[in-house]
Amino acid sequence: MNARKLFADIDLLYPEYLEFWKKICMMETPTADKQRIDHLGTFLKEKAGFLGWEIVEHREESAGNALCFIMNPEAPGIPVCFSAHMDTVHPPGSFGETPVHEEETYLCGPGVADCKGGIAAGFLAMHALQLGGYSDRPVKLILQSDEEVNSRFSRKRTVDFMIRMAEGSSAFLNLETTSPVRSGGNGTEDGSGSAVLSRKGILTFHFQIYGKAVHSARCQNGVSAVAEAAHKILELEKMKEDQGLTCSCSMIAGGTASNVVPDSCSFTADIRFADSVQMEEAKCRVEEIAATSFIPGSTCRAELISWRSAMEYEKRNEDLLEKMNAIYRKEGMPYLKACSSAGGSDAADVSRAGIPTVDSIGVRGSGIHSVEEKAEMASLAECAKRIAVIALELP
Repeated sequence: MNARKLFADIDLLYPEYLEFWKKICMMETPTADKQRIDHLGTFLKEKAGFLGWEIVEHREESAGNALCFIMNPEAPGIPVCFSAHMDTVHPPGSFGETPVHEEETYLCGPGVADCKGGIAAGFLAMHALQLGGYSDRPVKLILQSDEEVNSRFSRKRTVDFMIRMAEGSSAFLNLETTSPVRSGGNGTEDGSGSAVLSRKGILTFHFQIYGKAVHSARCQNGVSAVAEAAHKILELEKMKEDQGLTCSCSMIAGGTASNVVPDSCSFTADIRFADSVQMEEAKCRVEEIAATSFIPGSTCRAELISWRSAMEYEKRNEDLLEKMNAIYRKEGMPYLKACSSAGGSDAADVSRAGIPTVDSIGVRGSGIHSVEEKAEMASLAECAKRIAVIALELP
C-alpha cells in the first residue's frame, strides 16, 4: 500500500464519514450525562465491530465509559495511536431542536470540532488503511469520556486507561481541533498548519467563605462573606501572565435575601500554569489568599477539586513532529509548525508517561465551547490523510 492509494481511499470514503460526523454530533453528550455518552459509545462500538476491530472498554459508574478500538491487534509492528474525546460542554438543546447544520463550507453544532471531528477523522483514517490492506502494525483509536472536566468524574481513571492503551506506541496523535492554516506576512498562506507540543495545566479550586449574618439595616455589625469573596477574587484575578500564571474566577454564589448580610459565599477559580514550578507557585498563592481575612471575622476554605498536568516541552515530542514533517514533505502535504496552547488536554498526561505525543492535529475549527462552534467540512479528509499516512510510513 502506498500513500497515493491511501489518499484515494480516504476521498472515496469521505461522503460516508461526513454523514457519520453529522450523526455523532447529533448525539449530544455533555460530560455529566453518562447515559448519553454511553449511547454514543454503543453506536461507535457497533461501527467498530462491523469493521472487525478489537474493542476494549473501560467502564465507569459516574463518567461515561472510555473506549479503545484496535485495527490489526496481532500485527508485529509498533502501534500508532489516535485519540479524541466523546464528551462535550453544552447542555442538550443549547443549539436548538436541530443542533447540527451546514453553513457554506462549515459544519456547525455541539462538538463538531471539539472533539467529534477527531472521532470521525480517526475512524476514516483507520477504515481507509484497512480498505487498502494495511496490516504492518496495530493502529488504535482511544476515546476519552470526561475530558472536558479534567477527568474529575472518573477520578483520572479514564486518563490511566488512555495511557495503558498507548503504552509502547511510537506515536500518540491527539485529534483535538486545530487552527486554520497559517498565513505569511503578506496575508498569503505559507503552506503550514500547526501542532501543539506544549500546553498549560489547570488547577480548579472551590472557595467557600463564611461570615456573620445580620439585618442589612445593621450591616456594619455583620461580616459579609460576599464582600470577602470579592476581595479574594480581585487578588486571584491579578494572575494574568501569558507565559505564566492566569486565573479566571466564576460560578459565584452567596446570600439568601437582599436585606440580610450574607454569611456564606462560594466561587471557583480556574488557574493555568506552564510547568511544575508555576503549579507550586499557584498553590502557594491560593493558600495565602485563602488564609488572609480582608474583612475581620471572615474565614475561608479553598479546596482543589480538579487538576490537569501541563504538557511541558519534551525532546521526544519534537523528534516525532520532525519525523512527521519529513513524511508530509515527501508526500507533498502541508507541514506542521510547533506551537503552544493555554488550554488543557489529556495529551499532557500521555506525554508525561513517556509516550511520544503530538497534540491538536484534528479538524480545523473555531468557536470552541460556544454556540458558534463550527468546523471546516473539507478538513475531515485532510485530517484523516494527515494521521493515516503517519501510521503507514512512520519508521
